[in-house]
Amino acid sequence: MSVQDWQGKRVTVAGLGVSGIPAARVLHGLGAVVTVVNDGDDERSRAQAAELEAEGITVRLGDGATLPAGTELIVTTPGWKPDKPLFLAAAEAGVPVWGDVELAWRLRGPDAAPWLAVTGTNGKTTTVRMLASILEAAGLRTAAVGNIGVSLLDAVLGEETYDVLAVELSSYQLHWAPSLRAHSAVVLNLAPDHLDWHGSMEAYAADKGRIYEGNKIACVYNAADKATEDLVREADVEEGCRAIGFTLGTPGPSQLGVVDGILVDRAFVEDRHKQAQELAEAADVNPPAPHNIANALAAAALARAYGVAPVAVRDGLRSFRPDPHRIEKVADVAGVAYIDDSKATNTHAAEASLAAYDPIVWIAGGLAKGATFDELVEKSAKRLRGVVLIGADRALISEALARHAPEVPVVDLDRTDTGAMSAAVREAARLARPGDTVLLAPACASMDMFANYNKRGEAFADAVRALPAERA
Repeated sequence: MSVQDWQGKRVTVAGLGVSGIPAARVLHGLGAVVTVVNDGDDERSRAQAAELEAEGITVRLGDGATLPAGTELIVTTPGWKPDKPLFLAAAEAGVPVWGDVELAWRLRGPDAAPWLAVTGTNGKTTTVRMLASILEAAGLRTAAVGNIGVSLLDAVLGEETYDVLAVELSSYQLHWAPSLRAHSAVVLNLAPDHLDWHGSMEAYAADKGRIYEGNKIACVYNAADKATEDLVREADVEEGCRAIGFTLGTPGPSQLGVVDGILVDRAFVEDRHKQAQELAEAADVNPPAPHNIANALAAAALARAYGVAPVAVRDGLRSFRPDPHRIEKVADVAGVAYIDDSKATNTHAAEASLAAYDPIVWIAGGLAKGATFDELVEKSAKRLRGVVLIGADRALISEALARHAPEVPVVDLDRTDTGAMSAAVREAARLARPGDTVLLAPACASMDMFANYNKRGEAFADAVRALPAERA
């Protein structure tokens, strides 16, 4: 859309916050008549509103349900649920609703960098950062953007130019991005999550699948997760776009996989039926846990789809350093490894984390968000030396352990204060033996005890560092 298209256009921005405020400012700068509506009317919201109103933007606090008169377009922050009254009123009035991703896509210039897009229930941020590292190793101007790093609006409107963007997209963002058309994209995995927002697993999967619509070169899927391949089959893509799988096993034609500890490519080679291109060693992936190798293969597939050479895949993976609280080793104390995977906020992520170690003293619990734990415990039971439970919904995990791992010692800490983490680490140290791993992979959200998963992970690390060597 040109600047002229926005002059005088009446746009309602739904929600203050990290995406709403930049969207309002960008639209106002383009000449739109912007009204921001927000459910909340607290001190922080009033301060944000005052700043925007000083710039000439109208803000309406405490009423996010009513459609402002004359609205021609709504731009929403990702967290606003589709069933909110504002959106129902918009649908009745024929007013389109875009997210910040859709807005960024529409505002790209004619020579804009293509997008390599990543979504999935778990592993998105790690995969996008791996991808950016690979692209940088290839000498390309790039950035990790979207749900992390640089905002998409800044990336498409800023002065810095890029050759290609590594884009993380959540299911919320994809729901409100109807015209997005990526160069290539991947759905890493699918497991129940955010169902209160989407309404059903089917709706959640459908929103994830939007990332494949209109892909030009490659739709990358997880060969171990049939639901991701099904989304590729259902997608309407450009002629010649290929389905590319990744697997932790030996790859077939049009797949990337692992052979004798080597990551190999049988998709982007001259004769994929007879040839395989070595990309990197599994040991080049940091850390080389199975689910992280899967992330590396997905990142490599997108990079190869863009034409990146094999050596850049290897160099990019070698230089990549994971973000904190993602299977991060804190310390070895008296022969026991302490691993912080506080980012494992659902059962799918915790299952991947538990599969990477054996034997384990598992620290788990928090807000379950409607999750059940029987399948997770049943799959992981043989790896467990002991379990320490914390948090509001720990009883749900305790009950699953009683059903599927009754012989495993369980310490149930009946407290939800932040100091509970120190007690949990001390109990885990008591249960652990030399050669074991004490693993914080809560399988739950953190907000019952901590501001976020970062604070939870920091509390774990502090408690580990406070352990006397003879205790662990």
